[in-house]
Amino acid sequence: MTETGTVTAEDVAAFQRNGAVLLKNKFAPEWIEMLRAGIDADLANPTANFARHTKDPDAPAYLEDFWAWSKIPEFEKFVRNSPCAPLAAGLLGAERVNLVMDNWFLREAGSTSRPPFHQDLAYFDFEGTMCVLWLPLEPVTKDNGIAFVKGSHLWDKLFMRVRFKDGHPSFEPQDVAGQTYHPPPEVAADPGAYELLQWDLDLGDCIFFDMRTLHGGLSDTTPTETVRRFTLRMTAPDGMIRYRGDWAKDDRAIFEAAGYGEGDALTGEMFPQLWPRP
Repeated sequence: MTETGTVTAEDVAAFQRNGAVLLKNKFAPEWIEMLRAGIDADLANPTANFARHTKDPDAPAYLEDFWAWSKIPEFEKFVRNSPCAPLAAGLLGAERVNLVMDNWFLREAGSTSRPPFHQDLAYFDFEGTMCVLWLPLEPVTKDNGIAFVKGSHLWDKLFMRVRFKDGHPSFEPQDVAGQTYHPPPEVAADPGAYELLQWDLDLGDCIFFDMRTLHGGLSDTTPTETVRRFTLRMTAPDGMIRYRGDWAKDDRAIFEAAGYGEGDALTGEMFPQLWPRP
């Protein structure tokens, strides 16, 4: 498969400065087809983490599953062998990269749901130097893709987790374990008040963003065809379990059942090393 797992100094600088960077032509068509097949396999036999975010059960759906890599062979091949890990290592300046979490999202044709603006770091009991790969499995225009609030990873602020099904915060803003979780800004209500990053993406292009960067959907465009996105969260060696709040208790129970607790490093069977390749 022809692809490149390298990034330039300009890519790294943009990632550090802006909190998100577009990388062109990094994934060969075979990787895209592999992920599409993996989503089909997951839909046929969803994991326990599968979720439907569309409230109306009769409406075209917005679907998600996560931590499916160890159950879907196509996903495991991708996370272990594709360029995702060397790209993450280059952007993070990390000598080692471990997998944190895989996700996929699917909007059926006609779906009016869209991802609310949110910050990934506040969703889960994780801390450390982390990035997210956002890889669309169909071409994307800047008008119907994801928008990123430029530089928001440098605000030194945590924002309360937002529910995807209705766009509302999971809990009232509060202090937890000495950290303040603020109300998330309503970017979609006044996008002109923010400097936003939006890109057109061809197949094989991807976006990497910092776990702290605010991002979400702006477009009210209803897709005429099913659209799919695959995401990966990856960490440098400082990644660890860090209590965030009771809103994360269901996800925390998953890795607690696997033997992980507060302060543990994101390594081992659930968070395998991806780079250098073992």
